[in-house]
Amino acid sequence: MHIIRGEDDIQEGLAALVELDPRLRQIVSEAGPVPLRLREPGFEGLAHIIVSQVVSRASADAIWGRMMARMGRVSAKAYAELEPDAWRAFGLSLIKHDTLARVADVVVDGGLDLHSLSAESPEKALSELTAIKGIGPWTAEVYLMFCGGHADVFPVGDVALQAAVGMAFGHDVRPLPKVLAREAAVWMPWRSVAARLFWAYYAVKTRRDALPID
Repeated sequence: MHIIRGEDDIQEGLAALVELDPRLRQIVSEAGPVPLRLREPGFEGLAHIIVSQVVSRASADAIWGRMMARMGRVSAKAYAELEPDAWRAFGLSLIKHDTLARVADVVVDGGLDLHSLSAESPEKALSELTAIKGIGPWTAEVYLMFCGGHADVFPVGDVALQAAVGMAFGHDVRPLPKVLAREAAVWMPWRSVAARLFWAYYAVKTRRDALPID
C-alpha cells in the first residue's frame, strides 16, 4: 500500500497515472502544479476538516482561530474537557460540535487511534471513521487522503471533482458518484493523486481553489 509523504510521491503517482490512462497527459499539462497539502494525522486534522465543511474559508479560519485561542492546541483531550456551551463562542453549529465531541470522546477513551489509520486498508479505515455519527464518507476520505497519506482514495461525492472530471472528459452533465467511481477505478492504486490532479485542474478552469484542506 502506497503512503503519500511528500512531493516525490505526488510525482510518482502522476507518472503512473498517465501510463494507466493516457487521457490524463493533457489534464496534467493544463492543471499545473499538483498540491500536496498534508496535515499531521490526529484529532486536530480531522477537526479542521469538520470545521471547514459547508462554510467559506474565511468563516472556517475565524472559527478555527477562536478554537485555537481557547485551547492552544486543538486536541481530543482539550475538546472533551471544554465547558458544555463553549462551541457557541467558537461559532460552530450544534451538528459540528456534536460530531467533534463524539470524536473527542472516542479518541480519549481509546476507541479510535487516528494515527494508526495510515497503516490500515482504506476500506477498514473508512469503516472505523464512518462508524462515528456525523462522520460521512467525504469527511473520512478527505482525512485519509490529507492526514493519513492514503494514496488510493477518491471522494466521488465531492462536487468539484465531479465537475472537473466532467469538464475534462466532455460530459454534458456532471457525472454522478457511481459513474465517477467507475471512471476512477482506472486510476487505482493512485486515486488520491488523481483527485489532487482534478482539483488542480478545476482551480485552473474556474479560478477557484476547491481543495478541501488548506
